This record gives sequence, C-alpha cells and structure tokens, in this order.
Amino acid sequence: MAAMSVIGIDFGNESCYIAVAKAGGIETIANDYSLRGTPSCVAFSPKNRILGVAAKNQMVTNMKNTVFGFKRLLGRKFSDPHVQKELKHFPFKVEQRGDGGIGIRVNYLGEDNVFSPEQITAMLFTKLKDIAATALQTQINDCVISVPSYYTNAERMALLDAAGIAGLNVLRLMNETTATALTYGIYKQDLPAPEEKPRNVVFVDFGYSSLQVAACAFNKGKLRVLATATDPYCGGRDIDMALAEYFCQDFLTRFKLDPKKNQRAFLRLLQEVEKIKKQMSANSTRLPLNIECFMEERDVSGEMQRSTMEQLCSETFTRVERTLRAILHNAKLRPEDINAVEVVGGSTRIPAVKSLIEQVFGKNASTTLNQDESVARGAALQCAMLSPAVRVREFSVSDVQPYAVRLAWDAARGEDGDMEVFPAFHAAPFSKMLTFYRKEPFSVSAYYSDQVPYPDNFIGQWNIRDVQPTAEGESQKVKLKVRVNIHGIVTVASASLVEKKPDSSQTDNVDMENVNEKENRDQEAPMDTNGASQEQQQNGPDNQEVREDNMKGEPQEKQSWTQRVGQWFSGEGNDDKKDKSKDKSKKVLVKTIELPIDARTHGFSQQDVNAYMEQEGKMQAQDRQEKERADARNALEEYVYELRGKLGAGETLHDFVAEEQRHRLVAHLDALEQWLYDEGEDQNRQVYSDKLSELRTEGEPIKQRRLEFELRPGALDDFALSIQLTNKAVDQFKAGDAKYAHLSEADIQKVMEASKNALSWVESARQALAHTPRHQAPPHTTHQIRQERQSFESIVNPILNKPKPKEKTPPPASAAPGDAQPDGQQQAPPQAPPQSHEQMDVE
Repeated sequence: MAAMSVIGIDFGNESCYIAVAKAGGIETIANDYSLRGTPSCVAFSPKNRILGVAAKNQMVTNMKNTVFGFKRLLGRKFSDPHVQKELKHFPFKVEQRGDGGIGIRVNYLGEDNVFSPEQITAMLFTKLKDIAATALQTQINDCVISVPSYYTNAERMALLDAAGIAGLNVLRLMNETTATALTYGIYKQDLPAPEEKPRNVVFVDFGYSSLQVAACAFNKGKLRVLATATDPYCGGRDIDMALAEYFCQDFLTRFKLDPKKNQRAFLRLLQEVEKIKKQMSANSTRLPLNIECFMEERDVSGEMQRSTMEQLCSETFTRVERTLRAILHNAKLRPEDINAVEVVGGSTRIPAVKSLIEQVFGKNASTTLNQDESVARGAALQCAMLSPAVRVREFSVSDVQPYAVRLAWDAARGEDGDMEVFPAFHAAPFSKMLTFYRKEPFSVSAYYSDQVPYPDNFIGQWNIRDVQPTAEGESQKVKLKVRVNIHGIVTVASASLVEKKPDSSQTDNVDMENVNEKENRDQEAPMDTNGASQEQQQNGPDNQEVREDNMKGEPQEKQSWTQRVGQWFSGEGNDDKKDKSKDKSKKVLVKTIELPIDARTHGFSQQDVNAYMEQEGKMQAQDRQEKERADARNALEEYVYELRGKLGAGETLHDFVAEEQRHRLVAHLDALEQWLYDEGEDQNRQVYSDKLSELRTEGEPIKQRRLEFELRPGALDDFALSIQLTNKAVDQFKAGDAKYAHLSEADIQKVMEASKNALSWVESARQALAHTPRHQAPPHTTHQIRQERQSFESIVNPILNKPKPKEKTPPPASAAPGDAQPDGQQQAPPQAPPQSHEQMDVE
C-alpha cells in the first residue's frame, strides 16, 4: 500500500500535515524533525533555500528573508485591500509586479529575487513531497490538497498552479470542512439507513487565520454538505495580535520600550503570546510572560489571566458567534435538528469558543476528532477513493458551491442577457447544459452573485468560436456545458454545435435522433431568457435551454413547466397515435461538432507554469548541491573532532601512535579546524572530500592498529582451542576410544605433526606480538591468524572426521520370500488362493 503514494495534504496558514492511506488505515507522516506538523515557512540564504521546521527556527535571525502567511496571498493582486491589510504583519518586503500581482522580494544566492506567492507555495509543497517520499520510500505523484471552503475561483486556480509547479498531480482540491466530515463519517457504523432521516452534524474549524463552519447530513455510506458559513479573517492570530497589543502598551508604560518600532522584538513577542495563549486554555490562573534581552539588551516580564484575555478578544468572539448562528440560517436548521457539534482546529481549544458553541447549538462541543490532523486524514481518504489502485469502503461525498454563480452573455439581437446558473450552496461537482441559437461567434462571462471575500466578482470569460449560420441563413444550435468541477472551480467545460441533416446523407460519427426530439427535450429545461416572441419560441431560435448533465452523482432534473408549454405550442404534446407513428418514422441525422473556446480566467498560463517549473527544478538542484557540500564539510569536521578527541592522553588511540607522529597529527587537526572556520568555510564539496581522504590515510591506520589489538587475543585463543581439541582427539585414539578406532597410525601421526607445528606457530606469534610496541604495525594480523587456523583445520578435520567403514553381513543360507535376488530383483511372495464368499463369511 505504501508504494501507491496515496496522500492527503492539509495546507494550513501556520502549518501543514501529511496523511497517507495504508492497509491498516490512515497514518500521519512525521517530518525529518520527527514532528507531525511542518510549519508553512520558506526561508532563503546566500547558499540555498530553507524549508519547513528549519525555516521557522531561524525566523527571528533571518526575518527579512523568511516568508510566512503566504496562503492568504494566493491568487490576489497587490492592490487588493485584504493584501494591503496583511502587509502590516510581514517583516519581509512585498511589492507590486508588472502584471499587478504580488512579488515577494528576498535575498537568495546573494542576489535579490522576486517570487510570487504561488512559487513560494510550490517550494513548500516540494518539501512536503520530499517528506512523504522519504517516509514511504517511493515517488509521490497523486494527492488531494485541502482548501478553505471560502476560496474563490482565483485562489483555487492559484493553488493548482502551485501544485503543478511542485510536480504534484492534484486529484481534488477538497474543502477543509468536507475533509473533516469525511474523517468523521466513514468510520461510523451507526449511521441511519439511506431511506431514513439523516443525522445532522455541524463541524466547526477554528484555525490560525480563519473560521469555517459546515452543516452536514449523514446516512449510511453517504455524506452531503448542506451549507457552510465562514469568516475568512477571524482566527487564532487575531487573539495573538490582541494580546501582543496589550503587552506593547504594558511594556511602553513600565519599561519605556515600544516593540512596534523593532520588527525582531515584535516577532519574538508574538511567539511568546502564542505560548501563553495555549497555556491559558488549560489554566485560569495568572500566567507569567518573560523575554530575555528583548530590546536594548533589557529583559521584560508581564502576566495575564484568562478573564483578561477574553475581555481583550471580545470582538473576535462576537464574530465567532455571528458565524455560528449563520450556519443555522444557511442550512435552514434549528438547534434541535442538530445531533452533534464536532470541533477541529487549534483555536477551538479556547474555553470561550467552546462555551459559545454550547450557547448557540445547545450542545457541548465534541472532540472525538484529532483537532490538528483530521483534515489531512480526510484528504488522504478522498485520495484513496479517487485512486484506482486502492480499494476503499463505498462512501459518497456531495459538497456544495458556497456562492451563487451568474452567467452573462451577449444576446443575438444586441440585448445582453444573464441568469443565475448555480444558486448558493448548490451541490458540487455539478454540470448544467445551456443551449444557445447563434449565427456568429459569441462570448459568455461568469460572475459571483453574492458578496465574496475577494475584491472582484469576475470568474472568467469564454469566447465560443467557429459559429456560422446554416445554409438557409438560420441560427445554429450551440450547447454549452457549465460546470463546477471537482476542485470547486466554475468553468465552461465544452461547447458543441448541433447540426441536422437529411437521412440520405449519412456520414461517420453521426447519431440518429427523432425529428420531434421529444426524448432529448425531456432532459432539458427551456427558459425564455432573450425575450423572444411566441413565434420565435415555437421555431426555437434565440431561446436558451438549461439542463443538468445526466452524469454519475448528478441527479437529472424533471421536465419544467416552460418546456411542457413549448411542446404544446409545437404540437409535441399531441396524443394522437397516428401522428406519433408518423413523427417517429421521420428521421434526421444529428451531428455534434466540438467548438474551440478561448478562455480568459484567473491563474498562470501554461507557458508561465512551465517556466516556473524549470526555475523550481534549478533551485532544487542548487539545494541538493548545497546539501552535498554541507554534508562533506560536516563529515570532515566530525572526523577532525573525533580523531583529535581519541588521540588525547588516556583515550582509546593514544597508545597506538608514536609520540612524534601524535604531536604532528594533533597540530594538523588543529590547523584543519581553524581552516574550516576561516577560508574553508565556503569551499566546494570536492575540496572537503579530498581533505577528508588525505586525513583518513593517517587516521585509519591508527584506528586499524587499535582494532587489531582488540581482536588478536580472541583469534589466538580460538586457534589455541582448536589445537587443544585436536590433541584431545589424539589422546582418545591412544586410549583405544572406539570413536577413532578406525583411524590408522599414519593418519594420527599426520595429525600430531600438524598440531605440533601449529602450537609452535601460535607460541612464536604470541612472543612476537608481546614484544611489538602498540604504535607499530603488528607482525601478525588477525586475518593472518585466522588463515593459519583454517589451514591447520583443513589438515586435521578431514582425518578426525573420517567416517567408519560399513560392516559386511554374510548372506543367509536360503533366500526367504521377498529377499533380494542376485539380479537385484525382489521375489514376490506367494499369493494365497482366492477364497469363496462362503469361506470368507465363515471366517
């Protein structure tokens, strides 16, 4: 299962989690620091990029080149009011790009570089991809990434672009609350049957930067999202900012220090108030805050208790309550209709939030889900469902499109038209078919009808080309498929031209269709959107028809009233059997031609994505090169410290090197250490490798002498034991032991001679080794001793282990039936005569 790389990524504003679907269930992957959460931080240095945990660890010392909070910048323009508000929290430089987008300026490889938020996100995804690949020991390709449910088209497409730059194939962008609901529902065994009343559960996700609430209906094997309510700008960081503001005023009053004038000091203050915020969730007592060398080399201290925090953050909690009440209105539910309220997200641990949930819904907040990892687990489950390689329990997931979508077009008679294609909280993914009658190319545009957390309601514009009138100069029938796809992105998926020709001119790729098209019209819901006259409606020119695609998971709409009226006008509702048979006998050929579409939507062009992918590949190569260089330097530094430490007085290698050589070697090691911190600080990998190889030529023989010194006594003892056992066998032969009685005197003489020579060699070796100083090469190595022993045993063992000859038994005087015959054949024993049935019965 692990080799299938079925992973889900919870991309958070503060940290990310990765989960993988395995045979035993869903597991959260730990990173290279053995932590399950990876900070959403990307830092830059003169030599490489620093990603994840390491980036956050050096944030205070390298804050101008450490980028964080970039999730809230995806898909936005620099002039966006929300972006301008966010810039106040960033110590790094953010500027406007030539296309109006956001550019983050950092110093990388000693040069100023400008990266887009999508590129920064791709860098983080690259790190997450490496973490998963290391843990699963396989290449990562497919994944499901979580997104906030309030994300618009622009932000979702920007996230897909970032994943594409990182080389990830996103099977689905899944709303975070939906992923949480999937984690909750798929393991529930007591859900009501499909035909019974569903179980309604509210999920509250209060994270670091946003609040999301979803109402979901559960039946056995089915999850349906009813509605969502969000506050994109209300999160745990608002509480951090309120506490930081309080302590800024406190320090200004008591210490005459203003942290707002020092970005590094304010960043440290934010880190400390986040810690005290977490402590206050479990303690109602007064808690201290202490920061050493805060500003001007002065220490500061303060204190706070939970009641004070709740007063300071009263506005934030009011916004939370407003959002909680909004979900009841959006989902058209009453508190008594809700069976449970599940909470996830770090900020739901705050007691004030739990009390608000109980106040609004009349139920205690349930914490059965892992508050940090449930989103990643749900994403991994969804990835397993979408992957053909993994078999998962059948479970249907129906999400919603949170905003109403309106479609506008340029009408045939110069009058622009528009209609609401998807109302708010419409099921998703979903498709609807629009039918236009046109003589020339035209365009349609999509907009959000509701107020969305994005400055521009524009979704996209699609120009349908190659539309021409018929040979008679009439309008052609053009069908447009408008779709909210699996990522929650609104798009015009396809446009097709429907041509009708007489049956006599049949061609390839042509479908048969009845003239009255009654069967086809039953799937469509015509609407008078262009103000066509009654005659025009009957002839079908400029009216527009809307239908839902008959696709899996997308229920077909019933025939609308306007369609039935249109059939009455055209005579299609006539019940006369003769007319029906006559209509059915008339056949035409219907040919569908796909039309080219020029789209103008948010996101990068494919050319830009390819360029960014190439740039990302170069940066990854630079990171690998720097890692290899750093590893080589660390290996050299480690060897220097290790060897010098063992050469000291009383250490393991002290006696195995001559005095003069030891002094010279230690001096060489000291010089190498000094070189490493001076001109050797920034050398290429080969320089470090060469110096390590040169140092090993001196150090390894010393280590080898010590190793030989430890192993030789054991090898000599084993050799001596082998000789002793051989001599014991000789003594047993002389004593007449039956075990060796089959051996000849010549054999024993040969064994005795070999044993005598081996014992003499062992004694001389012991003498030679005893008189050899430890710092000199030994006259006999462990390998040589073992070879001598093997040579000795190869002589004596075949003799002492010689098998005894088999005793010959004389043949019997007369062969019994069945005994061996001279020709090797067995004589068959004589058979008794067959018995009759009567004899057998008697017996």
